[in-house]
Amino acid sequence: MLRRILELLIKEFLQLKRDRSARFRLLVPPVIQMLLFGYAATFEVFNVSTAILDLDRSQESRALTAAFVHSARFRIARGAETQRDIRQAVEASEVQVGLVIPPGFSELLRKGESSPVQAIVDGTNSNTALIALGYVGQIASAFGQDYAQDLAHRTGRALGRPMVSVSLEERYWYNPNLNSRWFFVPGVIGTLTLITIVNLTAFAIVREREVGTLEQILVTPIRPVEFIIGKTLPFFLIGLLEVSIVASIGMLWFQVPFRGNVFVLLFGTSLFLLCALAIGLLISTLCTTQQQAFASNFFVLNPMFILSGFSFPIASMPQFLQWVTYADPLRYFLVIIRATFLKGVGLDVLWPQMLALAAIALSLLTIAVLRFRKSLD
Repeated sequence: MLRRILELLIKEFLQLKRDRSARFRLLVPPVIQMLLFGYAATFEVFNVSTAILDLDRSQESRALTAAFVHSARFRIARGAETQRDIRQAVEASEVQVGLVIPPGFSELLRKGESSPVQAIVDGTNSNTALIALGYVGQIASAFGQDYAQDLAHRTGRALGRPMVSVSLEERYWYNPNLNSRWFFVPGVIGTLTLITIVNLTAFAIVREREVGTLEQILVTPIRPVEFIIGKTLPFFLIGLLEVSIVASIGMLWFQVPFRGNVFVLLFGTSLFLLCALAIGLLISTLCTTQQQAFASNFFVLNPMFILSGFSFPIASMPQFLQWVTYADPLRYFLVIIRATFLKGVGLDVLWPQMLALAAIALSLLTIAVLRFRKSLD
């Protein structure tokens, strides 16, 4: 049995060696996608195009304007003289944020009262709008606190009424600078691995059936179970190699720290690869051509990506979809890879995710093997 599996394993690697395009697809696209996702995928927003209408024209309003001008989050795209200028700029998509400092802004501040500032935000891109509005609030709040402290020094203490305030000291664990790449890059590793391994497994077996070599192999003494092991084992090893490559890029190029145990990550990756192989094998039993396999992969992988929690919080999904996510192996692997990279935790914390992946892998492999044997009959 082992000899027949080894011969099939050698056959697969020899076929991969002869196929230059396959070698290219295995190495180059994942590296390119890793670099693209690492740079493009981020929750942070910089250089938000902004227009500021200063109707107060005071020292205080100019100081607030300067706070936005010197912030890396905002870029003053154009000036504004009237409310109509702001409206036209937002309608024409010239700016995403319009700020209006009303008359009397400085007068209210000097009296120690709150002074409103209007923020007009283009809400067509709701995610960017919410993030940009949050940055506006942070800058305005910081300006207000600084001005209140300065006013207290100039007036409050002289009158015997020192200002009392509560300060919030923030501590961000595991990602002190809230670098979104530290969140996205480990997730990209899991997503690229899933896509590559499912595609390889489904296409390789369907290709054997399509060109007629599957029947030729099965008339030999090799048994269906041996064929499945010999056909999927190379992709398991390729998956480990790909995870190593893209993880190295994440650590060395994007400076994502790895604080965990490499063997814990290896164990979790192995369980996840078994799930991916089973999904690819299941797709191969349902398809007879590579075009059908491609369409099926698209139908299966997209929902898995959306429901994994990679970029859309699972807690924000409807209750029914939250239950569906428990069948998604990518959901558990993202927890494992982010926890090992950033938190450095071990099996004592990650055993529920490991157990879930093992159960999904066992169930899917059992169904896939039974389906494959039935499809051969």
